Amino acid sequence: MNSLKNNDEGFTGLEAAIVLIAFVVVAAVFSYVVLGAGFFTTQKAQETVHTSVGQATSAVELSGPVMVQANGASNSVKNVSFYLQLAAGGNAVDISKIGYTVSTSKMVKTVQGDSPYVAISWVKQISSGNLLDPREMVLIDLDTAGMGFTSDYLAVNDKMIVEVKPPIGAALPIQRTIPAALNTPNWYEVY
Repeated sequence: MNSLKNNDEGFTGLEAAIVLIAFVVVAAVFSYVVLGAGFFTTQKAQETVHTSVGQATSAVELSGPVMVQANGASNSVKNVSFYLQLAAGGNAVDISKIGYTVSTSKMVKTVQGDSPYVAISWVKQISSGNLLDPREMVLIDLDTAGMGFTSDYLAVNDKMIVEVKPPIGAALPIQRTIPAALNTPNWYEVY
């Protein structure tokens, strides 16, 4: 009658193997999902950083001195001129879409690149069109007298800020002080 006795000892090893394989498969699927989500998150974070850096830095930079021209006997400024070029690693910028804000403690005026108060002269142009490309330079001349800055608003010893606002990226602030004396029609480099 011993032959009719039920013996379960042989099945425990097989059952343990099946359970172990199931755990391994579930762990592999779970790790694949977690790694995929991690790679996706890393890629999105990288895109966000690159976009943020592109918008936090200015697309253009000042290249050379900032000059002002005296306006008649009024001891005021007639023109503000400066050179612009692309910032290192920057993408091409449409010069006609750049905005310029001239401000003093008494007055603020904003004009666009296609305004009659903005004169754009190409110093070095490699390709034709309005795009400022790498290795190109442009002279910007702002007619502050035409914008309404008279001796009451932009005169000797006044502090002025010119903000260059490209369509993409941060504004480039240029802060300078007008000299203590101005003689017409001389140009002065301002600091």
